[in-house]
Amino acid sequence: MIPRSSAKDKDGLTIPWQPGVPGDADAIAGIGGRLAIALGLGLDDWSNTWYGPVMLDARENILDAGQRAVAHKGWAAVGLTEILGAAGVPKGSFYHWFASKDAFGEAMLQAYFATYLAEMDATFAHEDETAVRRLMDYWQGWRRTQSLNDCEGKCLAVKLGAEVADLSEPMRRALEQGTGAIVERIAAMLEAGAIDGSVVAFRDSKAVAQSLYGLWVGASVLTKIHRDPTPMDDALAHTERVLRPA
Repeated sequence: MIPRSSAKDKDGLTIPWQPGVPGDADAIAGIGGRLAIALGLGLDDWSNTWYGPVMLDARENILDAGQRAVAHKGWAAVGLTEILGAAGVPKGSFYHWFASKDAFGEAMLQAYFATYLAEMDATFAHEDETAVRRLMDYWQGWRRTQSLNDCEGKCLAVKLGAEVADLSEPMRRALEQGTGAIVERIAAMLEAGAIDGSVVAFRDSKAVAQSLYGLWVGASVLTKIHRDPTPMDDALAHTERVLRPA
């Protein structure tokens, strides 16, 4: 068996051996990885190690625990040891899944936005309702979840936007892509509203969508600063005035 060395990171977590020049063990791992793909199992993108459903659950547990902790305390205040403890995952296993804390943060944001956008799509899919009703349901849901002190892990974009944009380029890109997808969905619903007559026909629906999203992000920040949902209420009233035909 080929010896494998390891090191410690600043949190005292073990960084596992990473493949260099392929040897017999690496060749076997590569074969296992290709077999994993054929069987629909997980594949670690840097170590060529394949994982079944149980170990993939561990990765999801880490992401979920991280999302909850970071939404509550912020990015800089949360350490990997805390996240792994909350996830119930051994400390040494972190680097089986993520090359660094930044890589973890990027994956966490991608998972967050995937869930957020799926919920947004479900709200907008109610074709028996007018477009303006679906839009207002979305904004009311935002007010209901993000005006809470804990926000139930649903305020990650608001929580991390200013904090990590200058610290981590991968996380900034994940935020940019995720918020861009939100704006695109709002713009599409504005256009649907112009067709069914429930929303004002705007010349540039994407610009209006961007403006409304910015309004709500700002209202979320002010709500957290003042511990008062009034900015959210004001945003809701302003949004309805903007959307509905005179």
